[in-house]
Amino acid sequence: MSASATATASAASLTMPVPAPTVANRGAITACVILAVIMQALDTTIANVALPYIQGSVSASADQINWVLTSYIVAAAIMTPPSGFLAARFGRKRVLLVAIVGFVVASMLCGMAQSLNEIVGFRLLQGFFGASLVPLSQAILLDIYTVEERGSAMALFGVSVMVGPVLGPVIGGWLTENISWRWVFYINLPIGLAAMLGVMAFVKETKSNAGAKLDWLGFGTLSLGIAALQMFLDRGEQLDWFSSGEIILEALVSAGAFYVFLVHTFTARKPFVNPRLFLDRNFSVGMIFIFIVGITYLASMSLMTPYLQTLMGYPVVTAGLVMGPRGVGTMVCMFMMGRLIGRVDTRILLLIGLGLTAWAMYDMTGWTPDVSQERIVVTGFVQGAGLGFLFVPLTTVTFETLGAEMRGDGTGLYNLSRNIGSSVGISVVSALLTENVQVNHADIASYVSPYNRAMQSIASAHWLNPFSRAGLASLDGMVTQQATIISFIDDFKLMMILSLAVMPLVFLLRKSAKPVAMDHSAVME
Repeated sequence: MSASATATASAASLTMPVPAPTVANRGAITACVILAVIMQALDTTIANVALPYIQGSVSASADQINWVLTSYIVAAAIMTPPSGFLAARFGRKRVLLVAIVGFVVASMLCGMAQSLNEIVGFRLLQGFFGASLVPLSQAILLDIYTVEERGSAMALFGVSVMVGPVLGPVIGGWLTENISWRWVFYINLPIGLAAMLGVMAFVKETKSNAGAKLDWLGFGTLSLGIAALQMFLDRGEQLDWFSSGEIILEALVSAGAFYVFLVHTFTARKPFVNPRLFLDRNFSVGMIFIFIVGITYLASMSLMTPYLQTLMGYPVVTAGLVMGPRGVGTMVCMFMMGRLIGRVDTRILLLIGLGLTAWAMYDMTGWTPDVSQERIVVTGFVQGAGLGFLFVPLTTVTFETLGAEMRGDGTGLYNLSRNIGSSVGISVVSALLTENVQVNHADIASYVSPYNRAMQSIASAHWLNPFSRAGLASLDGMVTQQATIISFIDDFKLMMILSLAVMPLVFLLRKSAKPVAMDHSAVME
């Protein structure tokens, strides 16, 4: 992120100019940009509960269907940092309108997709256009409200961002059950149309700067490295990793792109990423934290959908309803953080958040398909509460000691780390799930023998007779189910270990000599 680009309010620029005390149609402007934020926020979770239905429609495997999630996250991650440059070069209103229209068109194409390649490609397009919706909307709100009013404005902004995790699974489940999975994408049409008309009518254009520049080499190599890494992770399990020429090529391209990016970053005068950011200990530790948070939150949500619908046989609406309290827990605790920040050491809050997350994952390692709905709801709420304890305190302590002139760069990189953590996490847990099912199936099946005493019982001899086709089919189904349950437990255990492993890093964080005014909503972009 070049200095000239970030000076124009990148992801959530914290150096915005003081706005005029009165702005015409401020309520209408607020409403239309909030609609744009809600539209983007819904799409982060609304498709989760529909994944099994999408999988059946496009004939995808269990690991392939997660590309629908990772493609969107990766495209959004890549395109979020340059949003400030685009707004400076072409004008904020123009870029926002293009983003809304492009997002809606891509959503309609996702709804009409007939194959896996089509829906993944259209989701990439959706993430490409949707990346700038949140940072540009936030920048507009910061401009039209006075310094004294920004706290209330950002609270409203934060609620709109959190609408996605709360309502996404519920709305997605209802639409999928009562209409079609395609409507989880079509629903963006009326919302996007209202937001577009509002922006056209009420939002004023900012001055464009033809001299604004972007470090294209840095941006290009970073984007190529991330894209190749994601392809490597998404297709590795399917192609048996390094036995495939494609996987070897993707690994080489990713490593080469990251190497060029790092060399360029430390040698260019105005690189895409300012290396001085990492001299700040809090920022460096915060980048690791938010990467782990990205893994544990969205990756666990991607696991919940097949667990509830495939293993437990939940209808899609029920699955959406029992997943909803997770977002409620996050929202409730985020509001609590507004009162606790400054009164309680942020490092203590982080430890509580990590502890709640680890406990939720530990509890999930004890789940079976017979687990009660009440336990799923409570565990989900606790996990969401853990995330609420992490979001705001983590943002505060990450930027607490960072100079004001570097916070614009920092917020873009910070949110990039969170998004990459999410996409990498989804890919890794999906690959592990697929591989472990096969390994566990082979291990369990090795104990299935007609000479096993359990197989010689009267009940087993009838419908689990290994000498009959029906008996073999029943046995295989039981073994597959048990292997799948164990594989889910392994994934939940991995995320629990990650949450515990990052705890010691809390003690590397330090407090600044004097408090720094922060816009805590930056973490939610």
